[in-house]
Amino acid sequence: MPSPGFPHAVLFDHDGTLVDTEPLWDRAKQNLAAEHGRLWTPEDSLATLGRPVAATIDRLQRVGVPLGPDELFRAVFEHSVRVLEDTELTFIDGIAELLEELSAAGIPAAIVTNASSAMGHHTAATAPEDLFQVVIGTDEYAQGVRPKPDPDAYLTAARRLGVDPHRCVVVEDSPAGAAAGVAAGIPTVVVPGELAVERGPGLLHLGSHRELTLELLRSLDPQSPSSPFHPVPETRP
Repeated sequence: MPSPGFPHAVLFDHDGTLVDTEPLWDRAKQNLAAEHGRLWTPEDSLATLGRPVAATIDRLQRVGVPLGPDELFRAVFEHSVRVLEDTELTFIDGIAELLEELSAAGIPAAIVTNASSAMGHHTAATAPEDLFQVVIGTDEYAQGVRPKPDPDAYLTAARRLGVDPHRCVVVEDSPAGAAAGVAAGIPTVVVPGELAVERGPGLLHLGSHRELTLELLRSLDPQSPSSPFHPVPETRP
């Protein structure tokens, strides 16, 4: 039976999970590279997909953008904001309905992204009012929060929401993000993304974003015997 007391919060990845901003993120990097007479290719995008912003900065330097790490960090942020200002974001099919359900149930949410915090805040502003109470992104990583696949970002989000991380659910679409959720000890739901996530303990794979419903999330309570995350009793010979 679904548990009405679960989850205490839902912690969402951003790109590919809530909204399809990967093309926008790519456009920002392409524009930045072009500004310096360099080319950002699909191969560069794939090499940095789902990884911390430090990987993007390193890649931009490798393609020949003549800026230091701090300058690149600011430039990536500025180009991301410019792209966002010209774009009206829409949630991936099925996500808007889930966010309305969470809002109506009074369940808070967070956005945890390895990309620009500005993108996360932009998306949070289009969701039901006060649903996304925490956004963890590049700003926090610059201040010492460790990015995915380290569990620190998800644990930090739960702490800032004032909830027990083990009573949350993580929703992810990338290998690094899924690894972070599992390492944090949080039940992690995987929706389809650009990169395949291997099946393993602590993960529930869905076939589409439309399968994400509040009823499904409530059924994941590890304290419920019917939950896929319920501990399996040890068997002794």
